[in-house]
Amino acid sequence: MQKLSHLINNAMRWLRTISLPKSLNLPVDEIAKVLCYGDSNTWGYVPGTGKRYSFGSRWPGILQKQLGRNVRVIEEGLNGRTTAWDDPLADGRNGKKSLKVILESHSPIDLLVIMLGTNDLKHRFGLSAYDIAQGVGELVQMAKESDAGPARANPQVLLVVPPRILFLPGQTALDFEGALEKSGELSVYYKSVAKHLGCACFDASALVAGSPIDGVHLDKEAHRKLSKALTEVIENLVSPP
Repeated sequence: MQKLSHLINNAMRWLRTISLPKSLNLPVDEIAKVLCYGDSNTWGYVPGTGKRYSFGSRWPGILQKQLGRNVRVIEEGLNGRTTAWDDPLADGRNGKKSLKVILESHSPIDLLVIMLGTNDLKHRFGLSAYDIAQGVGELVQMAKESDAGPARANPQVLLVVPPRILFLPGQTALDFEGALEKSGELSVYYKSVAKHLGCACFDASALVAGSPIDGVHLDKEAHRKLSKALTEVIENLVSPP
């Protein structure tokens, strides 16, 4: 036991002599935090299989690599999440009900990126594009009224128009009946909400669309294109100290 104790003491003295690289000594409050709040296209749902893309293939993961080590990208994607509506077939999917706790959990947050609305297009909700935009507006307003930003201010918000739905095969066509037309209308209403509430807006529907496999979920190339475009937008909104 004495020999073991002697070895431990020597090891502890040695560890105290090590100088950590500056990148590991960066204080937490000197890292800009970007919270990505979304649904299965933020979670990384693989079209046709339901499996999950690797972190490096998902748009938040690619975004993390592109923004660098002084920005921390936080994923908060949930399959089936809506903007502000309870789903009778899946518990806990109401984005409005969970946002407050998530903001508090990850605060302080420099930028909240919201990409929701695709699941609101499901036939069972019976919502118009205008209704969906009003739902996402509730989330923007919650964030702007929160104290989840730096120095207990409110975080900046980037509202992302969800990817366009151009094709719906099989069962998906039944789940999303009427979604093709409404998906194309979201851009106008989202931009109107962003302007009214004073937040940034990016139209992902003009850049990427659901995969030909299921019409709803992004393929790897779409994740890459989305992250590249969002990198430029976010760099202009968040300046790491």
